[in-house]
Amino acid sequence: MQHQQKSPWSWVPSLYFTQGIPYVIVMTVAVIMYKRLDISNTDIALYTSWLYLPWMIKPLWSPVVDLLKTKRWWIVTMQLLVGAGLAGVAFTIPMDGFFQYSLAFLWLLAFSSATHDIAADGFYMLALNDGEQSYFVGIRSTFYRIAMIAGQGLLVIAAGFFEEKTGNIPLAWSITFWGITGLFLLLLLYHQIILPKPAADKSVSGEKSRDLMKEFLVTFVSFFEKKGIVAALLFLLLYRLGEAQLVKLASPFLLDPAKEGGLGLSTGDVGLIYGTFGIGALMLGGITGGLAVSRKGLKYWLLPMAVAMNAPNLAFVYLSWVLPESIYLVGAAVVVEQFGYGFGFTAYVMFMIWFSEGKHKTAHYAICTGLMAAGMMFPGMISGWLQEMAGYPLFFVWVVLCTIPGFIIIRYLKITPGFGMKKTSVKSSIK
Repeated sequence: MQHQQKSPWSWVPSLYFTQGIPYVIVMTVAVIMYKRLDISNTDIALYTSWLYLPWMIKPLWSPVVDLLKTKRWWIVTMQLLVGAGLAGVAFTIPMDGFFQYSLAFLWLLAFSSATHDIAADGFYMLALNDGEQSYFVGIRSTFYRIAMIAGQGLLVIAAGFFEEKTGNIPLAWSITFWGITGLFLLLLLYHQIILPKPAADKSVSGEKSRDLMKEFLVTFVSFFEKKGIVAALLFLLLYRLGEAQLVKLASPFLLDPAKEGGLGLSTGDVGLIYGTFGIGALMLGGITGGLAVSRKGLKYWLLPMAVAMNAPNLAFVYLSWVLPESIYLVGAAVVVEQFGYGFGFTAYVMFMIWFSEGKHKTAHYAICTGLMAAGMMFPGMISGWLQEMAGYPLFFVWVVLCTIPGFIIIRYLKITPGFGMKKTSVKSSIK
């Protein structure tokens, strides 16, 4: 009765905004922070790429969230742990040995955030009827992306502001993280009060729990028995092989001084370029890609979208060789790259939806997202070492060469003609 009295507008936007914040901090903000704190590109890429692991293996522990406690309990508890992780990062930044200590808290952040994803998505389906779920799918995606802007843009701009005001980079980032910790704790208190308590949200026990585990194992095995699984696995792991390495070194390249091969931008400049104009271009690319697929289908657009995702990487080759001083030229290159990524990533999401079709489509889609994280994690781990060995110009040439395997795999995918036209929508946030 209680949950019927609460409008989804009171909790769906805030829940998915809350879901996006820790992800963008772990995946993007941490890279910029460590660069400003003089950590090497090798260590930044290696250790922040490891933070993808909780999202990679997320499908393996999703049954635990179903078996123990309620989805609502998991949401509130994980938000508390995320808040603790943020506070831990804020507390350890000014300390000696901050890198190891802050990484430990970022691990807590990543694990809690990935678990929160499972619980929030499950809660969404339990607390809303079919009509409400369809209506709010775009709204939840929008607020998730607003979190991306807040984290990658406003948070980094704020850190840049405190860097200039205090002249103390560790202190500036510590203040920034204390601020986001306070915001997150307010969101936690809000959700503790406002989240509904649907009757269907309950833990599973006894015979039902054994059946659930058996069903999970059957579902997991059935994924790898699908027709065309080898080509699908190669596509999921290799389609973003170049992007997985570029994303780890793009911000360090913008921040490094010219004597080290970078563009020498300030923290605030990077926050402005990537967190506002870049995110806007990313969203526009995703929307355009969704509209394109709805008209001609995935099979028609797969190759053009692969080109759109990978060709703009040449912009970083240009920037690294020329080292232009114009921030407008740098911003334009980032906007083009981000638009292409958003447009091209549509094909990846639609492929996951297509390959997951069947009896266990929800679980199979979750496995696809785990493989998606693996495709970002492993290449990203070595990207910093490669860059420091070769320098930025040759590294970005290498990134372009790494796009070739994805184009080759496309030839072996047997996608249903017309899949994705009109009735299928892109419903995943870009990650």
